[in-house]
Amino acid sequence: MRIPVRQWLGMLAAAAMVVSTHAIAEPMHGIAMHGQPALPTDYTHFPYANPDAPQDGELTYGVRGIFDSLNPFLLKSFRNTARGMWGDPEYGNLVYEPLMQRSRDEPFSMYGLIAEKIETDTERTWAEFTLNPNAHWSDGKHITPEDVIFTFELMTEKGRPPYNRRMDRIEKIEKTGEHKVKFTFNDKSDREFPLIVALSPVLPSHVFDPETFENTATDMPVGSGPYLVESVDFGNRIVYRRDPDYWGKDIPSQRGFNNYETITVEYFRDQTALFEAFKKGIFDIYPEGDPVKWETAYDFPAVKEGKVVKSVFTSGAPVSMNGFFFNTRREKFADPKVREALSMLFDFEWINANLFSNRYTRTGSFWQNSEELSALGRPADEIEKKLLAPYMDRVQPDVMDGTYEPTKTDGSGRDRAILREALKKFGEAGYSIEDGKLVKDDQQLSFEIMTSNQDEEKMALAYQRTASALGIDVAVRTVDDAQFQKRRQTWDYDMTAAQLSASLSPGAEQVWRWDTRSRDVEGTFNYAGAADPAIDAMIDAMLNARERDEFAAAVRALDRILISGHYVIPLYHIGESWVAHWARVKYPEYTPLYGYQLPVWWAEK
Repeated sequence: MRIPVRQWLGMLAAAAMVVSTHAIAEPMHGIAMHGQPALPTDYTHFPYANPDAPQDGELTYGVRGIFDSLNPFLLKSFRNTARGMWGDPEYGNLVYEPLMQRSRDEPFSMYGLIAEKIETDTERTWAEFTLNPNAHWSDGKHITPEDVIFTFELMTEKGRPPYNRRMDRIEKIEKTGEHKVKFTFNDKSDREFPLIVALSPVLPSHVFDPETFENTATDMPVGSGPYLVESVDFGNRIVYRRDPDYWGKDIPSQRGFNNYETITVEYFRDQTALFEAFKKGIFDIYPEGDPVKWETAYDFPAVKEGKVVKSVFTSGAPVSMNGFFFNTRREKFADPKVREALSMLFDFEWINANLFSNRYTRTGSFWQNSEELSALGRPADEIEKKLLAPYMDRVQPDVMDGTYEPTKTDGSGRDRAILREALKKFGEAGYSIEDGKLVKDDQQLSFEIMTSNQDEEKMALAYQRTASALGIDVAVRTVDDAQFQKRRQTWDYDMTAAQLSASLSPGAEQVWRWDTRSRDVEGTFNYAGAADPAIDAMIDAMLNARERDEFAAAVRALDRILISGHYVIPLYHIGESWVAHWARVKYPEYTPLYGYQLPVWWAEK
């Protein structure tokens, strides 16, 4: 039998893949989720960092809220941990560090930090990290493989999500050399997991006692990071001072970072006090998210005199999902038709025109602004159709064919056509109007929206007004930051304001946002209480995709299911990032893929 050339080549490729399934690669300076890291072995610094930045300035940040802990790994306190200790999305890792450093100029790539090299097989069934022999703790003791093993064991027993569940995917961890530690993964693992391990913190085994770990919220920390905690005024202020003996100051992934001699974080109880303090120069950088304020509130003298600068940045990353999340753990929100009807009652056009002078864009996708990852305006391709075939009852036809868009009103504040359409949806779910109330089984549909600030409250009150037109009883409750975080952590709400960040390489964090496994685990980010085999399957496909096109298709398929499930009433977004800062604060000319990065900024004296 004669075999066509293309088929023959395909057979050879398949055979080669079988032979090399567990082929061992050489130890690498980095690892990428798909393909190879963009930077070569001899790279000197990240493209968005200035290795010649001044290193002797001082900076003060301002944040809203309170803090009562210096231990970011405890469930009971991590949401009220001092900013900057670990994993801070803006300030970076000042005290504790991960095995490897993520580049913000690539979708998902990790480079050497505590671990200077990583080695793995083709299928990523194991990963061996070679620790930098110069890496040491702030008390001078070297970081060892034993520290890495201790950290994973400690987090499993005493840590918070997601760290306490990472051992679920690890068969064993072993010391394989003086500076080497090897992770062998089990069948619950996926291709992203070695990168997640690389992102995990490392704690000093000689400092923490597992028996007393839960009582260390206020202990002065010993970390491996570039800063030491100099002073703490719990609830009000924390001051970090650069560690003069920081071991990693000259390695490529840290050059151009950590450019301040001291970093102070000042805390304020509300947004008004925060902004007024910035205007007075009490702190240096103010990221602005309100377009009205950006245009109208920056007319104070320091701006006019050029002492405060308004900087605008763009990003190649998708925007965050900012919205009101239904708690589907509550029976009233268990039916997707009810959630869809309630979502239709958010009158974005009226709100945007009357409260924001039409400066916002409505959000409709969980990866909006990414042409590759967002399902909005894009028909499902063949890969998506194959993934979604067993779950077609979970996807709306208009979401599948790319014609879906969020409900659009006439902007009058009382669009009767939309109200009639929403009422029809409620009828399909068993509701009807009786004595001016929307009822089912003699019970009026009623719920509370929990918010944490005035901006969220304004959105909720506008929604309340529209919902009342259909006889729905909506209460709006704004609570202080501590109560807000506690109630969200324990699922104590009907509907809550929340935000989920988005990236160009979504991965394991989606498990803790949407997967069935995270529905009832307190402290995760599954605000909606989602528990759907279709969601689980798309997350699994995403995590196990080997090629970028397969990965992107899986993300779009997940996007379609989430949109169709109406777990969130999406609010809005802006296409730029706005940052006001005092003029002595500078930043590199090059903005990376994920937008501006505060850890590489610097201050002039």
